[in-house]
Amino acid sequence: MLLVGFAVTNQAVGAQLTERGHRVVAADDAPDEQARSCAAALGIDLLESSASQDWLALVADAQVIVPTPGLAESHPSFSAAAAIGAPVISEFDLAQRWDSRPTLAVTGTNGKTTVTLLAAAMLEASGVAVSVAGNTETPLVEAIRNDRPSAFVVEASSFRLGHSRCYRPQVGAWLNFAPDHLDVHESLQSYRRAKASLWSRADEHATAVVNCDDPVVAAHAPDQGQVVTFGLDEGDFRVSGGALWAWSQKLADIAELHRSQPHELSNCLAAAALAMAGGAHREGVRAALLAWTGLPHRMTLVVEHDGVCFYDDSKATTPHAVCAAVRSVGRAVLIAGGRNKGLDLTPMAEVADALRSVVAIGEAAPDVKRVFSGRCPVEVAESMEEALSTASAIARAGDAVLLSPGCTSFDWYGSYAERGDHFSQLARKLVGGSS
Repeated sequence: MLLVGFAVTNQAVGAQLTERGHRVVAADDAPDEQARSCAAALGIDLLESSASQDWLALVADAQVIVPTPGLAESHPSFSAAAAIGAPVISEFDLAQRWDSRPTLAVTGTNGKTTVTLLAAAMLEASGVAVSVAGNTETPLVEAIRNDRPSAFVVEASSFRLGHSRCYRPQVGAWLNFAPDHLDVHESLQSYRRAKASLWSRADEHATAVVNCDDPVVAAHAPDQGQVVTFGLDEGDFRVSGGALWAWSQKLADIAELHRSQPHELSNCLAAAALAMAGGAHREGVRAALLAWTGLPHRMTLVVEHDGVCFYDDSKATTPHAVCAAVRSVGRAVLIAGGRNKGLDLTPMAEVADALRSVVAIGEAAPDVKRVFSGRCPVEVAESMEEALSTASAIARAGDAVLLSPGCTSFDWYGSYAERGDHFSQLARKLVGGSS
């Protein structure tokens, strides 16, 4: 087999394949020392910076390729595979081949990690031993080494789903759909197909958890198997009378939850639907809901000072996520920008009326400025320090200063977490640690 890219996931794939006696070759355009050391330890030939004309021979020799998650669809290995009809498969395909335990998969443009972890907590609280895997620190092919779990809750990115040929989760939840990752997918249609493949092989034993508030998701609900719906106003799992419901069972009052913004309630409903389809009971779901305090860098209140709340929403790297964040806080000074993923940022203009001002940052600052020009005041900052200083000077009592970038962090930072941490440190310093 040919592994294209040799980072964390394909290193785990390589280890499993070599243990099973397969001949493995890896190719990576820019391997780091960890990749080289891992390849040497496993006895895998690691090829570096292969010329485009070499790919046809590499793929022909290997017969099957496993791309690293996030490999751009324009990469020459894919055209080489298509030219000779060589199958492209994912780590999910391999894990399913090697392990028969059920998987509960979560996909969507936003909210995957939250729903994955919350559903896992609901299942554990119900006495179901699970392991979280996929688009996390632990690839699914690595997670199946553990004998403890009776099931796996899998964060399923489009990068993995789009190359899966036979993967079929027992329960699959699709949370929402909005443009994203167009620096990897060739088109929005390709991105949508990748997401929709979650249900493309559903049979009579599968359960699809469908967001009935999202028309794209609802339109792809499968014909086979059971369909369970969730939504803020309607669905099998829904909000009614100030509470979360599962069919006729009341799960929790919204007033009991630590976080109750609309997108967070939708995530809670999706997690409950997924978990209960996987064997969780009401008491376990309720216990996890009441304990859930959210994840870092997702609408996290950092500090409040003189009536202004400072929120770290650094994980928001799409316009869809930015709009949800702004709607949840009301009047805001928005800090947005970074490195664009090939997305159209103009949907952010939908929330211009709720913004006192925008502070544009990073490589995408000119694009952010164009989006909001004529709709609300826009300032441009050359650093996070300048951005926060500018935003705090503009904000008035009752406002939020909201870091919700709509772009990746890779122009100024190594990760969204690093960006969010820096913003949070600066905010606390700016207000002198008041809260």
